[in-house]
Amino acid sequence: MAHNFRSDVAIDWCPGCGDFGIVTGLTQALTELNYGPNDVVAVSGIGCSGKTPHYLNMAGIHTLHGRSIPYATGVKLANPRLKVIVTSGDGDMLSIGAGHFVAEGRRNTGLTIILYDNEVYGLTKGQAAPTMALGEKTKGLTKPNVFGKVNPITMALSSGYSFVARGFSFDTKHLKDLIKKAVTHEGSSFIDVLQPCPTYNNINTMEWYRSKVYKMDDEKAWDPVVMPEMPAEAANEKFSNAYKRGLEWDDKIPIGVFYDNRAIPSFVKRIAEYVPDYLKNPPAEQIVAGTDGYTNVDPFKTFADRVI
Repeated sequence: MAHNFRSDVAIDWCPGCGDFGIVTGLTQALTELNYGPNDVVAVSGIGCSGKTPHYLNMAGIHTLHGRSIPYATGVKLANPRLKVIVTSGDGDMLSIGAGHFVAEGRRNTGLTIILYDNEVYGLTKGQAAPTMALGEKTKGLTKPNVFGKVNPITMALSSGYSFVARGFSFDTKHLKDLIKKAVTHEGSSFIDVLQPCPTYNNINTMEWYRSKVYKMDDEKAWDPVVMPEMPAEAANEKFSNAYKRGLEWDDKIPIGVFYDNRAIPSFVKRIAEYVPDYLKNPPAEQIVAGTDGYTNVDPFKTFADRVI
């Protein structure tokens, strides 16, 4: 019997919020992948998106502002068998959390990061988020935005994420399929999810997005996959094509998979090269204390070969 990943906690997001579509796409994806509640962990930061783990019937943690990625990294490295999903807003992930976002691209740990992208700080009354364009003025601002815009797609590509995609919260079926691909990807995956904030953003509305988004998947020639045996020149061309598509925005906005590099080893596999039993006996499954509560790890034995 398939597990129901929606908890019975009442959702208190505003009516019309794109967050509903993201949670629906996520729960449907996990159900179709036939995961159980012990296979997946949800980690969130602060903001409207931070409430997501409360609405999921599985293990989860609501962490600090901008710190969801380092927490999730710890979970993944402690038990690499888990599918660890980070749900974070553009204000949380790409402002105070930007350094962690870049670092995770370099590590390629194996996290699935879902960015709730509505261009505003929805929980704190509509201030401009890092994804809002310079000079844009939504109804939540008294004056036009004075900061430059961060491009999540090109930032993820430049940071080293091996799977980069974009979805639209009101195309739940397409988003669900993207999440399935992201979660089953071996390295770290990133999905930028475009969504309206009906309360504070009167520019990037559902209708505005519907008039602009198009699916790269519909193009027969579009192939974002990099395989291990692929020549470097061909692999570089895939990256270049993904980056160019990531710059498209004004008239038409592409959604779908920009980049899927299966040739880069995950951080978990890199660790396993130095710690032979890591995958067979990960830290989360090791017995570290006796019945008396005291550690049974002898630090002198552990570091004997490193003593100078």
